Amino acid sequence: MLYKFFARCFFLALVIFFTFYDTSSFIAHAVNIDPYIGRYLHVTEQIALEMDKQGNTRLFSPVELSVGKKLFEANCINCHVGGATLPDPQVSLALTTLKGANPPRDRINALVDFMRQPMTYDGSQETYWCRQLTPNFLPQQQVESLAAFVLTAAKKAPGWGQEDF
Repeated sequence: MLYKFFARCFFLALVIFFTFYDTSSFIAHAVNIDPYIGRYLHVTEQIALEMDKQGNTRLFSPVELSVGKKLFEANCINCHVGGATLPDPQVSLALTTLKGANPPRDRINALVDFMRQPMTYDGSQETYWCRQLTPNFLPQQQVESLAAFVLTAAKKAPGWGQEDF
């Protein structure tokens, strides 16, 4: 008898809670965040990423990183599985490799510049191995989200950019 009483009270409390608590915004927000972003990149709130070598930063939300991941999957993953570079394994998307490029590609604007006009690792000539992402193809905000995902993965994702995967 006591069991039924507590069960009814618990059920009533749940009904009251969900009647007055607006979960729609939380659920809508959570649906747009790729689980990879929280689980492997450990991003659950906005993070500041360096935009340029002057140290200017911009905040990127988990939703923007999720958009970047989707864009990566749609445009880059065929050659860059897990941050590796299949056509040229020595030039991966690992942070040390991005920093070692000429010019370095370890900041948002530099990586966006590369995606807009891909150059060889030493910066001496254009390369056609990497797809050029023109503004007509991807707007600036989307390319920045893509760059933010790549740089965050390069900093935090286990095994990102490894030759062996």
